Parts: sequence; C-alpha cells; structure tokens
Amino acid sequence: MFHVILIQQSSPLSLQTFVDADWAANTDTRISTTAFITFLGSNPISWSARKQRAVSRSSTEAEFRALAAATSETVWLHSLIKELGLHLKNPPQVFCDNIGATHFSLNPVQHTRMKHIDIDLLFVRDLVHKGRITVSHVHTLDQLADLLTKPLPRNRFQVLRSKIGVTDGTSILRGHIRKAITLPQITHSTVSIPPQNPHSQESNPYV
Repeated sequence: MFHVILIQQSSPLSLQTFVDADWAANTDTRISTTAFITFLGSNPISWSARKQRAVSRSSTEAEFRALAAATSETVWLHSLIKELGLHLKNPPQVFCDNIGATHFSLNPVQHTRMKHIDIDLLFVRDLVHKGRITVSHVHTLDQLADLLTKPLPRNRFQVLRSKIGVTDGTSILRGHIRKAITLPQITHSTVSIPPQNPHSQESNPYV
C-alpha cells in the first residue's frame, strides 16, 4: 500500500508540536522513546522518533526529556519560518499528555527530585517565561505523537493516521502508472505496390 501526506493550502499559519514518550520501552536497556510531530497549520512538516540517551527513572522524567527535545526542534523551525519572511500570530504551541511534565515546565519552583534534568527544565521554562513558546496539556486520545512511540491497535492507528493527514495514495500511484504506460498512437502510411510477376526478379525492385 502506498501512502501520501495531504497538504492543505488554505490552512491557518500556526506552529504546533505534539510530543510523547514511551517510558522504558526497551525491555533490554529500559531506554525510553521520544517522539514528536510538528504541524504548520494542519500540515505535518517535521517528525521524529528516537531513543533517549539515558534511562529515565519515571514516566514524568521521560516525558520531560521528550518535551525538551521537541521544544528545541520547534524553536528552530520557528526561526526558520521567520527567516523565510513568514510571521506567526501566536507563539508556537507544544502539546504534552503528561500532567507532571506540563506542570514542571510552568512551575518556577525547583524540585529536588528533578535536579538531574536541571538543564532541560531551565531550557523549557526560560522559553515559556519569555513567551517564545506555550506548553499545554492534551488528552491522551488527542495525542498525535502516540502513533510514533509504540505499536497501537489497528483502529487507534488508523484514527491517528487520518488526523495527521496521511492517506492511502494507491489510487494516485495507479493513475501515474497508467499514464506512464500509455503509448502514443502511431499512424501508419499505406504504400501501394504495383503487382509484379512473381517469376521475374528483375521487374520486382523489392527483391
């Protein structure tokens, strides 16, 4: 099956990132997985799914590491958009389905149990404080990045795939194949050959 991403021309100009983490997904190393997908309007323009560099001791820690990585990507995309001469009406939005990670990004109070990821905490908080991004909570059912973190049931997978904008492009591919193999019509000219004596080779110029 061949899939394509539908690009909508009339979508509003906004930058939104959905970020998720699968805590201790690897049963051998217990390394968590970070995944995020960024939309410009309703069109996906950047996505990633990769293992984290260190083992996280809680789901909140794994989610916040993912939040910091997604925030860095979103800020870079925002700067790229501005260099292209485009301007967003609102700051980029980052959506996370973990309440703890969302709370730590907004709460200026330092927690001793999160000091080992102090750099990620200060990085995200500073951007939120300056108004360069906003971090909001999103329900798990609306978390589009969930598609990139782990295997999902078929129905759930298809719903998220549709929301992201990925659709079956088999019909489009078949159309291009049919167009590619269509041969041009060749017009054959008819040449009249006068009757010749089959026993005479001299009178037949075609022999």
